Amino acid sequence: MAASAADENIAESPPEDDSAAVLTAPSKDVCFPQLSDEMREFVVGFIVEEVGSDVKSLRNVDSLLEKLDEENSLLEEQVVTSPGSVPPKVSAALKAAEDAQSSMEELLLKEKDISRKLQQNLQDAQPWMEALTQKMSQVEIVEKHMKYLRCLQHIEELSAVVQQCLMTSSVWDAIRAVESMAKMDAGLSRSKCAHLRDFLRETLHFWHKIIKDRLTGDLEKVLSTLHWPITSPPTQTLTPATNGQELASQLELLVTQLLALQTSDDLIAQRTPSPPSKEEKVLASPQDPPLCLPIQVMLVPLSKRFRYHFYGNRQTNTSSKPEWYLTQVLMWIGNSTSFMEEKIQPILDRANANINAKVELCRGLLTLVQDKVAGDASRLLYDDALFCHLVEEALQFEKELRGNHSYPAPLPGLLHLLLDDAVLQKWLTVERKTAVEKVDAMLSAEGAWSSQYKDIRDVDELKSPDCAETFMTLLHVITERYRSLPCPSAQLKFLELQKELVDDFRIRLTQVMKEESRSPLGPRYCAILNAVNYVSAILTDWGDNVFFLQLQQAAVSLGDEAALGNLGVLEMGRLASLESSLFEGLLALLDRLRNDMMGRLLDGVMRDVTEKAKSYSQDRWFSHPSQHDLSTMSLSSSACPMMLCIRDCLLNLNQFLSLTLFQLAWQGLAERLDSFLYQEVVLSNHFSDGGAAQLQFDMTRNLFPLFGHYCKRPENFFKHVKEACIILCLNVGSAILLKNLIKESASPNDTMTKRPGSDDPSPQSALNELGVYYLASSDVLILLNLRASWPGQ
Repeated sequence: MAASAADENIAESPPEDDSAAVLTAPSKDVCFPQLSDEMREFVVGFIVEEVGSDVKSLRNVDSLLEKLDEENSLLEEQVVTSPGSVPPKVSAALKAAEDAQSSMEELLLKEKDISRKLQQNLQDAQPWMEALTQKMSQVEIVEKHMKYLRCLQHIEELSAVVQQCLMTSSVWDAIRAVESMAKMDAGLSRSKCAHLRDFLRETLHFWHKIIKDRLTGDLEKVLSTLHWPITSPPTQTLTPATNGQELASQLELLVTQLLALQTSDDLIAQRTPSPPSKEEKVLASPQDPPLCLPIQVMLVPLSKRFRYHFYGNRQTNTSSKPEWYLTQVLMWIGNSTSFMEEKIQPILDRANANINAKVELCRGLLTLVQDKVAGDASRLLYDDALFCHLVEEALQFEKELRGNHSYPAPLPGLLHLLLDDAVLQKWLTVERKTAVEKVDAMLSAEGAWSSQYKDIRDVDELKSPDCAETFMTLLHVITERYRSLPCPSAQLKFLELQKELVDDFRIRLTQVMKEESRSPLGPRYCAILNAVNYVSAILTDWGDNVFFLQLQQAAVSLGDEAALGNLGVLEMGRLASLESSLFEGLLALLDRLRNDMMGRLLDGVMRDVTEKAKSYSQDRWFSHPSQHDLSTMSLSSSACPMMLCIRDCLLNLNQFLSLTLFQLAWQGLAERLDSFLYQEVVLSNHFSDGGAAQLQFDMTRNLFPLFGHYCKRPENFFKHVKEACIILCLNVGSAILLKNLIKESASPNDTMTKRPGSDDPSPQSALNELGVYYLASSDVLILLNLRASWPGQ
């Protein structure tokens, strides 16, 4: 029935190329409404697969129905049987399930039986297991004892080998045996057999000391024959030894053997912990390898001499003369350089030892010096003079050691001793105290405010007083002292001290300036201004110095609040990007003081000029005779006091101030004079043609040339006065036209500066043609109204 319905649907559907689409659409919604979606898809797929896309193949539907009927009959035979009987396959499945259940029951019974027997066997075997475990434990103990005895036997065998080799002078074999013993000691480092470890270590120490002492004694004899130690400058008058070749061979053999013994020596040093002393804690540097044995032997006589002369009750052991032992060590290094480079270094190179003989000698001697300096520094913390002297000598020693003797920078010298908290704090305290005392002395000195280069023009451009020079030299010396410290945080502490000293010096200058502000044109006031400018210029240069830039980066990375202050995110970013410096705060305060002092100075100059210019500003400008009535023009008599005052002030300022400050001073004076003359002379009077001409002559031929000594075009600094003279000196016709033009352009009815179709220029262009660029049209109109010679007046 289903197949017939599908056939009818297919017959009624219009034939198209895509038969699958034709069959799928109607069959899903119309043909099989009672079927599920999955079943519909299966039916449609089956039809598409059997029928295909050929419409003519629908004639084969009868055969397909017959085939389906046959399959349906077979399925019914398998399931449907006579009443009261079970289908064959269902019966077979039930029979198989019953067989499986019975087998499972049998297996469960067997499992229970086996489990019972297993528990019984385990209980029976428990005594055997306990006995076996006891035997295994006894065997393990015996094995440990055997290993223990084998270790003892191996130690005794190595000890016998070393003894036999030493008796037969087979030093190389003895060294190898001791090295094996040292490796064995390193391997037993975690063993709990304390007595075995102690026995091995004592045996190793015993034979190692014997070999080391034997080689050391032989090497000392050879070195003594070669005139070691060299405590004085080597001379060429020494007669070379007749057995020089033999001595060189013995020296090379002994040095090589000691180098071979170095491995076991290092292992012993690592396995022999001892509580370090206070000085050893300071000198500890785990990155540095121990000194090689040959150099240790060579250092023995030098160490004896050092301790003989610079310890105990010797006259050479005095806290006030640290330069004695520091200089002595430098002399030993210098005198021994040729011997180390010519005799020892080739042996080390042939032995493939990556060791610099001279550097090793310096390291050994530095150990003596470091011990001595550390002890002296702790004893001198309460004596400022001796402590300062010790620090100075240590810095000088470090400088010569690094510079003259090429001691590598990564290796520690003496400066790390000065980084101890107590020593560093004492150093900072002494630096602050000494600097304050020197500042007090320099400010109270007789020549504190005079320049030591005042007679040398080429050198004295900044004209800084002696106190400022001395102060900045003091800061520079402090910088040179702490520059070579290996710790940036310690350097930043000294930088903070310098900034405190600069701020204190600024406050002192401010106090002296207030005392001298009554006479701002005096030489001392100008000297103070020069000092402020000099300190600011030096700090600006320091801000671009590589050393201070490195300190700035260190301060940012360390987050040093003392050096950075309470800065915001923006300021920190500017410091990190090097857009500003650590001295920005100080420079701002110094600039404020400099500007304040410059303002006071110019105020003082203008007070004098104003006083001298009273008669000039009150002159009868409207009644001056015409220029044509005068044979020659001359400076107004009322202007002479003012001009003389300006000239004298400029000369004094040029003499007392530095070049940069004088440029600021005369430019500021010109600006104030321009404003004063414009307000008090020009705008406060009316001018006839003769008065305007006289004013122009006074300005262009007398005032401007006073400033012409310091620039090429001084009139550019008097824009108001210059352009006012131009307007006042216009001929009558031009003045009338300009006045009318300005009035017309300013009329409310005129919305444009230039009327359309008119040839008249705009007021601004007309003023520009006259040379007036700074004054506005309204100002020009005021000036035109000040003319007293208009027609009809």
